[in-house]
Amino acid sequence: MQLPEFRLETHFARWEFAAEYHLTASDAEAMSLADLLSMATESQREAFQNLWLGYTETWGAPDLREAIANTYDDIEPSEVLCFAGASEGIFATNAVLMDPGAHAIVVTPNYQSHESLPGALGEVSGVPLDPDDGWSLDLDRVGAEIRPSTRLMTINFPHNPTGTILPLERYEGLIELCRHHGIHLLHDEIFHGLGPTGTEHLPFAADVYERGLSLGVTSKSMGLPGLRIGWIASKDRGLLERMEKLKHYTSICNSGPSERLAIIALQHRDEIIARNNRIIDENLPKWDTFFDRFPDRFAWTRPDGSCMGFPQYLGQDGVDEFCRRLVEEAGVLLLPSSIYRSEVGPTITDRFRLGYGRRGLDAGIAAMTEHLERLA
Repeated sequence: MQLPEFRLETHFARWEFAAEYHLTASDAEAMSLADLLSMATESQREAFQNLWLGYTETWGAPDLREAIANTYDDIEPSEVLCFAGASEGIFATNAVLMDPGAHAIVVTPNYQSHESLPGALGEVSGVPLDPDDGWSLDLDRVGAEIRPSTRLMTINFPHNPTGTILPLERYEGLIELCRHHGIHLLHDEIFHGLGPTGTEHLPFAADVYERGLSLGVTSKSMGLPGLRIGWIASKDRGLLERMEKLKHYTSICNSGPSERLAIIALQHRDEIIARNNRIIDENLPKWDTFFDRFPDRFAWTRPDGSCMGFPQYLGQDGVDEFCRRLVEEAGVLLLPSSIYRSEVGPTITDRFRLGYGRRGLDAGIAAMTEHLERLA
């Protein structure tokens, strides 16, 4: 398998910890170990402190899988396979479903591994989300891409990087299309639950489709990427068994301490996500005010969900040059849309990803404002 450079991760490797103001984060505000343990019962704290640091079960600890299953409406613990983060789950899905004779369909723009992995293992087609239709998905275009060899359809709502949530009727139509053709639907649901208070999210794919694969992780909505605990939930137990065998070649098992901490987080998932959504409620008006101040530079529409948006840059210098100068001269990190360029769909050239799920937004916006005023 030959994989291209992962542009987003390369960009973050250069700038994520070097830039003074990280205004493009896709995860919610993290918490400390002490804060998370304060939510635990006394027995859970004792179990964590006295944990035996040996290998754990490849599928994931039984009580962890139970805690994950409890976040769904119709999933049993036996229908959950844990991974070391969401990326391993993406890799495993593509590795077991794709081969040189197989075909996959992805939406564009996308998180690059959703496109690069099926493309390295088989064939892949892209269906672009339409910015003139609220970044929604045209089911007729999806249907036109389906082949006899199509095994996998991959979507991501709330969407990275636009924050779009697909209308329910289109989501249900997509599931029926996949069901009719026997296609597995991988739904990257890592931002599920995250957004302004009151946001309506889609049903989990694993709850509503027998070949649905729900990709979850503690990293994004709960803001706990340091735990590195992800999973796939699915009614297709046979497919999960194939992924579990593949996992023997990758992480083998998860971190025992992370499993204990993830259980505590999952048992307080609603509380943690509500806290993160309150931060979003505080931050979104700040971006509204910023964009109102620079109407000649930007076009801004509030996203449906998650904690990131994809505004349009109107400057003559172009979005790549704008983002380059912003990070080098003002220490403010954004993601230009060239990071999201696609080999299987149209490349957007005038947008950038910003985030609003973390505290401390004021200082970054002030630095960005000062930079723009200096340029003017």
